[in-house]
Amino acid sequence: MKVSQSNPLAGYESHKKEIDVAVARTLTSGWYILGKEVTAFEEEFAAFHGGGYAVGVGNGTDALEICLRTLEIGYGDQVFTVSHTAVATVSAIEKVGALPVLVDIDPKSFTICPKSLEAAIDCQIQAGYRPRAVIAVHLYGHPAAIQEVATIAKKYNLKLIEDCAQAHGASLHGKKIGTFGDMAAFSFYPTKNLGALGDGGAVFTSDQRLAERAKLLREYGWKQRYVSEIPGGNTRLDEIQAAILRVKLGNLEQCNQKRRDVALTYSTGIKNHQIALPATLEPGAHVFHQYVIRSGHRDSLRQYLSEEGVGTL
Repeated sequence: MKVSQSNPLAGYESHKKEIDVAVARTLTSGWYILGKEVTAFEEEFAAFHGGGYAVGVGNGTDALEICLRTLEIGYGDQVFTVSHTAVATVSAIEKVGALPVLVDIDPKSFTICPKSLEAAIDCQIQAGYRPRAVIAVHLYGHPAAIQEVATIAKKYNLKLIEDCAQAHGASLHGKKIGTFGDMAAFSFYPTKNLGALGDGGAVFTSDQRLAERAKLLREYGWKQRYVSEIPGGNTRLDEIQAAILRVKLGNLEQCNQKRRDVALTYSTGIKNHQIALPATLEPGAHVFHQYVIRSGHRDSLRQYLSEEGVGTL
């Protein structure tokens, strides 16, 4: 049960003046599609992750699809992912013609269970299927056990994609999530920790060759305008949204710390053995996109909280 929700306008209200200036700058530039703001945001977002390459796209689902297509995952290929995730994860797999194979979760973190993943891969190989990739989802702001997942992916020669839609800025052992796999997908939907004031997404990779291919797939396969080198689509991060995201990216670490502070207030204040509180792999790893609790009396608890003015989903 999700106790706390994200406010889509929180980042705007906190930095209204900066955002207004950024939007005005973009509007007066006369360049509205794939211009300087997108390029600058891509560079800044990559630098935030310690280097590499970012490619702005239209939304988080498209980001996952671009990752799969960039890695040449397609019809009939099996992609392993977690059974507990947003529908977008599975939707992207199906859009490229691949077959989703759902894997059980670690009940403490709600993220993919490495032992269940390896068992599922072994089972599918023995049945004669074609495993090609793993999408690990960093859910609710909590990193998956990504190092273990990466070891398994390497063992079976599978591509590894990180779904980071709910975990902007989260780290594990001092390394930003999104940097452990071959590619990573981010969503900038307004409620995210790093949210635009509309749709937006990005692909991240440390491999320049993959980044260049992702850029081709983003816009009709064009290197030269109107000349398609490969089959591609149309999924571009808007210039105005990029300008807004540049402002909010500069405040992401501070905003994530505020989320941790609120979560700590909940975790120290809730003293009830019938409620399971969020777990974390290590201190500071969680960025609390959501504060999620478990209870055997979920519905009655939700009713009680509603009566007390506390919203849940």
